Amino acid sequence: MLPSRSISLTIPRNWQDLYETIWKPEYFSKWASGLSHAPLVQEGHYWKAKGPEGTVKIRFTEYNSLGVMDHYVDTGFGKEVYIPMRIIANQEGAEIVVTVFRQLLMSDEKFEHDIAWVKRDLQTLHALMTS
Repeated sequence: MLPSRSISLTIPRNWQDLYETIWKPEYFSKWASGLSHAPLVQEGHYWKAKGPEGTVKIRFTEYNSLGVMDHYVDTGFGKEVYIPMRIIANQEGAEIVVTVFRQLLMSDEKFEHDIAWVKRDLQTLHALMTS
């Protein structure tokens, strides 16, 4: 089992409305800084993006009524990295939850760096959704 940390952020917007706005893979590049260097390009069941360390391939969970936005990132250096993401009702608002798994051989510093990165990206998404 991999150690993990879940990061959550509340957005004052109906969860279903929020999901409908952000579930499409094309929207990720507006807030996910690891994918924002160029537009995502679809190739079959995968999407390609320019990340900070080169081209990545991403598989996204299909549209659903449950607020599930899981995605799988393949950086070309081994197996896919699973990133669970959920939009959950929080009364009239929404809670966004992203879980970061510490990958095998990942240093403590790199794990903390990835967590900080997800927090910044969620803040960017919050700003987009509330401005």
